[in-house]
Amino acid sequence: MEEMEEELKCPVCGSFYREPIILPCSHSLCLACARNILVQTPDSESPQSRRASGLSDYDYLDLDKMSLYSEADSGYGSYGGFASAPTTPCQKSPNGVRVFPPTMPAPHQPHHHSSGALLPPPAARNQCLTCPQCHRSLLLDERGLRGFAKNRVLEGVIERYQQSKAAALRCQLCEKSPKEATVMCEQCDVFYCEPCRLRCHPPRGPLAKHRLLPPAQGRVSRRLSPRKISTCTDHELENHSMYCVQCKMPVCYQCLEEGKHSSHEVKALGAMWKLHKSQLSQALNGLSDRAKEAKEFLVQLRNMVQQIQVQLSADKESNDKENSVEFEACLVAQCDALIDALNRRKVQLLSRVNKEHEHKLKVVRDQISHCTVKLRQTTGLMEYCLEVIKENDPSGFLQISDALIRRVHLTEDQWGKGTLTPRMTTDFDLNLDSAPLLQSIHQLDFVQMKVPAPPMLQMEECCTQNNSATLSWKQPPMSMVQAEGYILELDDGNGGQFREVFVGKETMCTVDGLHFNSTYNARVKAFNKAGVSHYSKTLILQTSEGPYPRMSASLAARLQINTMPSPLEFLQNSEQETCVSPVDIKKLVAVAWFAFDPGSAHSDIIFSNDNLTVTCNSYDDRVVLGKTGFSKGVHYWELTIDRYDNHPDPAFGVARVEVMKDVMLGKDDKAWAMYVDNNRSWFMHNNSHTNRTEGGITKGATVGVLLDFTRRTLTFSINEEQQGPVAFEGMEGLLFPAVSLNRNVQVTLHTGLPIPGFYSSRASIAS
Repeated sequence: MEEMEEELKCPVCGSFYREPIILPCSHSLCLACARNILVQTPDSESPQSRRASGLSDYDYLDLDKMSLYSEADSGYGSYGGFASAPTTPCQKSPNGVRVFPPTMPAPHQPHHHSSGALLPPPAARNQCLTCPQCHRSLLLDERGLRGFAKNRVLEGVIERYQQSKAAALRCQLCEKSPKEATVMCEQCDVFYCEPCRLRCHPPRGPLAKHRLLPPAQGRVSRRLSPRKISTCTDHELENHSMYCVQCKMPVCYQCLEEGKHSSHEVKALGAMWKLHKSQLSQALNGLSDRAKEAKEFLVQLRNMVQQIQVQLSADKESNDKENSVEFEACLVAQCDALIDALNRRKVQLLSRVNKEHEHKLKVVRDQISHCTVKLRQTTGLMEYCLEVIKENDPSGFLQISDALIRRVHLTEDQWGKGTLTPRMTTDFDLNLDSAPLLQSIHQLDFVQMKVPAPPMLQMEECCTQNNSATLSWKQPPMSMVQAEGYILELDDGNGGQFREVFVGKETMCTVDGLHFNSTYNARVKAFNKAGVSHYSKTLILQTSEGPYPRMSASLAARLQINTMPSPLEFLQNSEQETCVSPVDIKKLVAVAWFAFDPGSAHSDIIFSNDNLTVTCNSYDDRVVLGKTGFSKGVHYWELTIDRYDNHPDPAFGVARVEVMKDVMLGKDDKAWAMYVDNNRSWFMHNNSHTNRTEGGITKGATVGVLLDFTRRTLTFSINEEQQGPVAFEGMEGLLFPAVSLNRNVQVTLHTGLPIPGFYSSRASIAS
């Protein structure tokens, strides 16, 4: 019970509660401590003024606009709603709660106007109390602290706790350090020390008739005496008899007739007492479970401390000189390898510097050679022109002068095109960036070279749906080595080799495109820089919902197609209505429920009815695929024609995921389809039309598609009768249900259906 002691101590004085009162926020205070932390507020903020403005006591508590708590100071201050409020230095209680001592009201002095007129006295102030624990504030009414109910339950708990501690009883009237009690007055129900008894309970007058008992005997008599009945705070002469559900507090009958609870819902006090006790017990059960888990966790942590200490001591004992030398040799070898790599890089960088040096010299030397040749040519031209000028033959001079002038200008222009500018600087524009390497060297440290523990598959979160499987895993709870990623592996569904299907940091993965009615084995492993962990336990997954026998026609008519029964219900109903022979049981097929896929459909397709109904907003044909693909088994689905206007040609069939979405189904080599109007139908693949068959569709008609991978065939039906011969043979690979339509057609998809009767009969004859 020692852990409970803090619950029994006042947050202000730090001692056990004395005469505790209950605040509206459900916290408790000693009555004396409540008096000590009262502050004054303007009369305009009184509860009466609030009620006059339409606010109830509970409204202004919820608004909490009178809070004395400051975010800048964790203590309490005088009310800040008026400028003239005196500031009182705060002090700390033994529990660290900052409270204000009571302030003495200033003596009343008359106020005079500058003209000499006497001003009215300042507005009266009421008392305000702020909870030291939740910092909510409320204004006291005319009853003051008497308006709060006494926490008699808390008093009883404290009394029992003190008795269990068997500590010496203390005087209840000592102001500072309570002394040991010497007597207890049976009538006053107070423990006294000797000085307080002489001062407060003299043996004369009316007090002489009181019976004084030794403290131990007084404790027993107090425990055996009937506990005082709680009375109403608004009507002190009335006992609590009912419970107000809205205000969540006990009330008396006068509160129901006259007070503010008259229109509230009330219940019997005893019934609510039992109900709340039951609720508290249930809440404690959950808390007890959490506490139990916390204790077990603490035990685990303490065991870990012991294991670490044992491992450390064992490592110290086993870490002999040979192991130390081996470790140091390994460390030296790693550092030498880094130094060798740095030296090799240094040689490479020096080689680049030499190449840059040679390149600069070559460029400058080439420019010197070029300028030397050019200067020699220019000098020769100049000397030649000077000699020509010396000639005295005008006609001969004029014959060559134009050409010489052009040559001189051309040569001058050639010198002006950057010829006299160095092509290379003498500076080396190479700066070695060594900062990243230096940072890496400074960060060079030892790492925990351990592989992670094998992951744990979370069975409760692993599941299959149709031909998809979702797996979830986690690291073992006590694993101290971090995993950087995970590798999920599945076999081929036939017990073959495992293959990787996921590598990443996530701990959940969904694998699509599996075979229906197949059994897969899954396992996962973790990895980090140190290596790869062992595999987890292997999990066996079964795709598809399960096998179902063929229904009779009457049973199929009564069952809602979109609300298929459970496998057990289906088998029970089918056995009651049809005689399933052993041969039929061997021909069970796996069925699948799926819808249309908005993600892969053309943007003109319009979806509704949970993606089971589609139409189009374009006059051109647009393609939409089913959400589930098939590559194994026998599958049958139907499409009902909800709307059929102006005799369009919708197409139904199967396609690969990369089929063209903006043309009629069957126009390319990725789709196999039957397109049909109101009179006839055709089969089409790779834009080849075959097998024209009479019989079309109207509103309300049903088109069936049967994909049989066991015979590798695709067959169609209209209104439960086969339409033409087997449409296509040699079907293989991953195929998705597909439809193409325009804005004149709307269809609804129905899945999870058994094999139709016409196909089963033909299969029986063939076998």
